[in-house]
Amino acid sequence: MNRFIFRTSVLAAATLAAFTLSSCRDSDNAMMTDTAFQRTITFENIVTPKDFVQSGSFQGTGTPPVIMPGQSVSVTFSAGKAQALMFATMYGASKDWFFASQQPGIKLFDANGNAITGDVSSSVRLWDNGTKNDTTGQAENKPVMQVPNVNASQLMKLNLSYNDVSSEFTLTITNTSGGTANETPFSPGVWAVSNYNGSQLLNSAPFFTPNALSNPEITDIAQMGNISKMITKLNANTGIMTGLSPALVVVYRGNKNPIYELGKSDSGIGLKDIAQFGNVTKLQNSLKFLSDVKGVYVAGSAPVAPGSKVTTSFNAEPGDKIAYVTMFGFSNDWFYANEQNIDANTKGDLSSKTSLFDSGTGIDQYPGAGNHQALFGGTPQSENMVISKVGTQYPVPAVQNVIKVTIN
Repeated sequence: MNRFIFRTSVLAAATLAAFTLSSCRDSDNAMMTDTAFQRTITFENIVTPKDFVQSGSFQGTGTPPVIMPGQSVSVTFSAGKAQALMFATMYGASKDWFFASQQPGIKLFDANGNAITGDVSSSVRLWDNGTKNDTTGQAENKPVMQVPNVNASQLMKLNLSYNDVSSEFTLTITNTSGGTANETPFSPGVWAVSNYNGSQLLNSAPFFTPNALSNPEITDIAQMGNISKMITKLNANTGIMTGLSPALVVVYRGNKNPIYELGKSDSGIGLKDIAQFGNVTKLQNSLKFLSDVKGVYVAGSAPVAPGSKVTTSFNAEPGDKIAYVTMFGFSNDWFYANEQNIDANTKGDLSSKTSLFDSGTGIDQYPGAGNHQALFGGTPQSENMVISKVGTQYPVPAVQNVIKVTIN
């Protein structure tokens, strides 16, 4: 699972600061009593990676819902640098042809990280599915190939617009085949954006593989304009995933969690650095000087990919409490932390005590598809909101399906 690592230069530099798995004060060590104890806390990333971060369908407004010459449809989706949009729709006046771009999809950002907008019709291709003879309609078994001698960009116009704040694109597809030798309706279609893990797309060939035999899902689209099988497959393989940052653990006295306070603005002592970039350094150094803090520990020294875990031990005494925090890596400013006070002598699974919070310091974008996220080397656009629990604006997996926290 090492391939699931979210990349950001800030995080890479910051995690070097996790050289101290324990930063207790010498004075605290000197005062440890015979009742002191040591525990081990583990943070495990248990999210199930899916091929696509977003997917959906489009269709015309008539009956049947085809897209006739002169008509247009639009789809809105989120994406960051390195991600692309793949779509597919049947060339209706054929036995088994379909429109789609080259793999992995329509390029959305240039080499400098700027969003590509305007006419991108040159990205579309017309493909022969290879499952029916173009003249007789008899079944055949040939690989998917580009249809020769037909300029797909003359039959279909593609236009992209972009909202930088939300990192959302809108693709408008217009049937411009009217009056050409290849006049045709377009069938209902499908689209998808592949998940990105910081180094590569999880699916670099969505829907079909050129020069290889087709599959049942794209065949139904190419032969009948039927998207049902593809929608079922996309739904099963679409979902938000994330990496986690190294986790900071603090041992303290009193009833006030020294890391954050729900309903209050970020205190400026370092939580923002974790929530936006996974950088524990500032908060680690700040907490060591608070009077009620007895020790600060960091679990891990690199991003925690799905299927991976990090561990640290901590020292405490009866009456101590612990708190912890780790970044929801594929976000603009989210973090996991314990919502309830936790006795430092607790053992077992703490996942039910863990919640996902919005630090209120950066404008949210679709998780894993926002160009201002650290995942894509971006910097969140500033906002000044109070710390709150993450709501249901995005289909984020339940906390217990992403992170497991245990103490032994």
